[in-house]
Amino acid sequence: MQNSDNQLVVLVDENDNQVGTMGKLEAHQNGGHLHRAFSIFVFNSKGETLLQKRAMNKYHSQGKWSNTCCSHPFVGEKVLDGAHRRLKEEMGFDCPLNEQFSFTYKADVGNGLTEWEYDHVVFGLFNGSPNINKQEASDYKWISLDQLKEDIEKNPGNYTPWLKICIDKVIDAYKKW
Repeated sequence: MQNSDNQLVVLVDENDNQVGTMGKLEAHQNGGHLHRAFSIFVFNSKGETLLQKRAMNKYHSQGKWSNTCCSHPFVGEKVLDGAHRRLKEEMGFDCPLNEQFSFTYKADVGNGLTEWEYDHVVFGLFNGSPNINKQEASDYKWISLDQLKEDIEKNPGNYTPWLKICIDKVIDAYKKW
C-alpha cells in the first residue's frame, strides 16, 4: 500500500485521459492540477446517504461533513477498485458499487490548496453500521438527500466544496438509480 503522504495521483485531461502523474500534495498546490478522483455515496434501504465528518488531521477540509468516502485511484488502478479499497480503509466496510456519472470541478479548499478533479461519482447500497477509521473520519451519520440539501443551503460552511457542487447531480442520479 502507498503511504498517503507520498501517493501519486493520475493527472488527466478534460476527457479523463491520463497525461501524467504527480505527488498528491503537489497536485493540490499552485492553483491545482486536474487529476482523477472518485466520490462514493452509500445509501441504505431507507434512501438515506451515509456522510462522514472529515478528521481534523486531514490536509484540507478538516472537520467538514462530506459524502461517504472520496479519494484518488492509484496509478494503474481502476476507479472502482480504488473506491472499494478506500471504502474499506476509511469506513470499515465494503458493498457493491457502480459509477453513476462524472464531472469536473475546481475549488479552493483552504491552506493554499485547490481541488481540481475529474470526479467519478459512485453509488453503493449498505444497511449496516460503519466501523470508521478515526484517522480519516471523526464521525458519521445517515441523512436523507432532501435533509442534506436543505442543511447545505442553511449551513454551507459545514460541508466540503465538492459535496456542495455535486449535490443536485447526486439527487438527480439517485432518482434514476
